[in-house]
Amino acid sequence: MDKILERFTEILCGTLDNQEQIDRERAAGKQIHPYAKHITAVCDHKIINRPSNHEGLYILEESYYIHPGQEEVELKPLLFYMRSDGKSKAFLQSVNIPEKYSKEEATNDNNDFILDFNELAIRPFGIAEYTLMVTNEFTVNHIADIGNGYTFQLTETLSDGGLDVMELVRKDGIKITPYDTPIEYRRNKI
Repeated sequence: MDKILERFTEILCGTLDNQEQIDRERAAGKQIHPYAKHITAVCDHKIINRPSNHEGLYILEESYYIHPGQEEVELKPLLFYMRSDGKSKAFLQSVNIPEKYSKEEATNDNNDFILDFNELAIRPFGIAEYTLMVTNEFTVNHIADIGNGYTFQLTETLSDGGLDVMELVRKDGIKITPYDTPIEYRRNKI
């Protein structure tokens, strides 16, 4: 693994949540953001039939959300393919998890969750270009046209302190994301 991907995964992988942010919001009288937790790991070992010359790596992100005023946990597993230019850029593409798997099966600790490279397809997300800054953190501002009048904007800073992630969804140019500030993920200390 090259130094850019090594640094990227060092920051991104592990268990992170925004409990500190939620505690601050509740103490101030109103929870704005959902409780959000990521369990993220490199999952190359789960990809079979991958060509030997296919560089880069795969990352599985289990995302768990509890929206304000609700108790039900929403699971959103995401699969990403990453590569770098070996200098200062990391490139992320979102990959479809085959429909034969339920959301509950798509977890890092499920040894039976194995993906066939030949069944993987890139999602209409485009390529998010992360830049390694002189501060040793990555930043991105990526906008994707995801069809039917929807756009998805990812503005993110990844640092040793955690991940600050703003995901804006717009329909026909009108913002439908219910908050205007990033989710502040911090590394789980357990």
